[in-house]
Amino acid sequence: MPKLQLSASAAMQATCDPGKRKTDYWDTIIKGFVLEVRATGSKTWALRYIDDGGTQRQHRIGGYGDITFEQARKAAQRLRSEVVLGGSPAAAKAEKKAIPAYRELAEQHLGYARTYQRAPGNTESVIRVHLLPRWGKLRLDEITSQDIAKWFAEKRTAGLAPATVEKIRITFNRSFELAQKWGIPGAAVNPVKSVPRAKFNNARERYLTPVEAKRLMQAVEASPNPQLKHIVGLLLLTGARKSELLRAQWRHVDVDKRSWHIPISKTGKARHVPLSEAAMAIIDALPRSGPWLLPNPATGKPYDDIKRAWMTARHDAGLDDLHIHDLRHSAASFMINGGIDLYAVGRILGHADHQSTMRYSHLANDTLMKAVEAGAAGWL
Repeated sequence: MPKLQLSASAAMQATCDPGKRKTDYWDTIIKGFVLEVRATGSKTWALRYIDDGGTQRQHRIGGYGDITFEQARKAAQRLRSEVVLGGSPAAAKAEKKAIPAYRELAEQHLGYARTYQRAPGNTESVIRVHLLPRWGKLRLDEITSQDIAKWFAEKRTAGLAPATVEKIRITFNRSFELAQKWGIPGAAVNPVKSVPRAKFNNARERYLTPVEAKRLMQAVEASPNPQLKHIVGLLLLTGARKSELLRAQWRHVDVDKRSWHIPISKTGKARHVPLSEAAMAIIDALPRSGPWLLPNPATGKPYDDIKRAWMTARHDAGLDDLHIHDLRHSAASFMINGGIDLYAVGRILGHADHQSTMRYSHLANDTLMKAVEAGAAGWL
């Protein structure tokens, strides 16, 4: 076991002893600092030490041709100081190596999401389209709050909708929450948590007028999709969400009580939607072929989406700015303008709290104003 004061020149001249696979040259200045010289000619700088358990450990510093002697010496001195203070460079290196890249966490996140989410495709899309291309190759401990905040700002500058950026933030944050819950190395600190949520108003104020609603119904009546007129009509008459209606089954409709039971909603709670005579007229005209209320005639199964037919119909009606979710808002506005109070409208729409219904309060004020004006006109 040759010992000498390691130096650049000594390292250059060091060779492997004849007949051996490897020869170690130990430094006489820094305890444990060693140059490994193999029969192949390769040379490696390392630090060896005894850990608290009495086991010899080795921390590889770098290849002879990759770093200079001075770099190796300074690294060896730093590592030796760490050992003296009770640390274990090899253990720290092993812990570092155990930290997974985000792509591994993303796979676990998706696997978990599929066990409880009704539509895990949304989470999958956010991770695949946005998160993996930017963060997939980085270890969890390499992802910083500063970099995340900068990336979100770039997303917004590039024209991504604020609501989409917020959805990305929520999904990314959930990944790290799960990593902490599962005790995954490198996730002791959630770097997304300290990135503030950008303030924005995502509420749309688009309501159909009675004239627009009639124009829309004429357009959907002419649609090649035979179910579109029924779908749009029932969305306007019930205030239901599109997903709720597309998954509706005959067994959930009580014709005698004129009630539609929605077993699973966005809030996670079941609710009953009362059906008007107009809604019942649409339902009574539907053919009963299978369990689904509004199946795709070509497959007999629920529609995954009606985007193409919807976009064509709204264009034909001159309503290109109308979103299909605006039909839910329009249904609420028609009820409120008809004199129905906010509480009742909230119950029909299945709002989890009163705050969600308050977005329609200005419509209620219009109705109340009409009421007081009518009262005044009666005697003035």
